[in-house]
Amino acid sequence: MDAMQAGFLKIKLRSMEKWNKERRAAAETYNRLLAEADGVITPYEPSWSRAVYHLYVVRTTDRDDLQKYLGELKIGTALHYPIPLHLQPAYLHFGYRKGDLPITERLTNEILSLPMFPHILPSQLEYVAEKILLPAGEGGPSGRMRGTNVL
Repeated sequence: MDAMQAGFLKIKLRSMEKWNKERRAAAETYNRLLAEADGVITPYEPSWSRAVYHLYVVRTTDRDDLQKYLGELKIGTALHYPIPLHLQPAYLHFGYRKGDLPITERLTNEILSLPMFPHILPSQLEYVAEKILLPAGEGGPSGRMRGTNVL
């Protein structure tokens, strides 16, 4: 890190606690709004941890359909981890091959990051959730979206 980056980081760190609180509140809103979404699994947060929700990642077996649908509505999404860690070049020396961690590989194809940032407005969260919850017959996501909370 050079001096300029360190200077920016020093300034940004002053806001970190506030931003983490805002993202946690946004995640709580998403969790509440998406609780009944058919085929969408919201993030799990164990009782012994406290996530900062730098990302808000949901799971769905029809991830690509959902991403395409939201993209058509100009709702930005992302695939932050499209390659499982054990298949990334940096970890190939461990000797893992495709098929060695089937659950990890399956989940890699099911995760989608929804819009998340410290100052996201409740109305923006509601809009995203509303579009995800909209039935297929009314222009909503594919009727094939069927998720499960079981690995």
